[in-house]
Amino acid sequence: MIAVDTNVLVQAHRQDAAFHLAARDTVSSLASNRAPWAIPWPCVHEFLAVVTHPKIFRTPTPVTIACGQIDAWMDAPSLTLLSEDPQSHWSVLRPLIIAGKIRGPRVHDARIAALCLAHGVTQLLSADRDFSRFPALVVRNPMV
Repeated sequence: MIAVDTNVLVQAHRQDAAFHLAARDTVSSLASNRAPWAIPWPCVHEFLAVVTHPKIFRTPTPVTIACGQIDAWMDAPSLTLLSEDPQSHWSVLRPLIIAGKIRGPRVHDARIAALCLAHGVTQLLSADRDFSRFPALVVRNPMV
């Protein structure tokens, strides 16, 4: 299963983004395909925070439009939203934090990596190089 990180979702959504077409085509292909794909819940939250933020975009996406975009992705029958399993999440997250010497804001990336690994994600689509701290997770940038 392929999972999609926040930066790819933002690029796919924002027409003014530098890599919009590549990201849009990637996400559209996943959504229209029958193969399972995923978005970690923290990436949904972060997507909303980023695209609606007036300090990030001169003209931020209105909340209703951003929510509509998420609704459209959720309409894809092959989409799975990844969330923590209360029984096992810590047992996956803790070793990633220790081995990767994770601190501060990188804990967010470790959380996403742990979700992906726990749910059997074979590849995370992301432009974030910080995921290289988690060698068990294959990361590919679809925008290059």
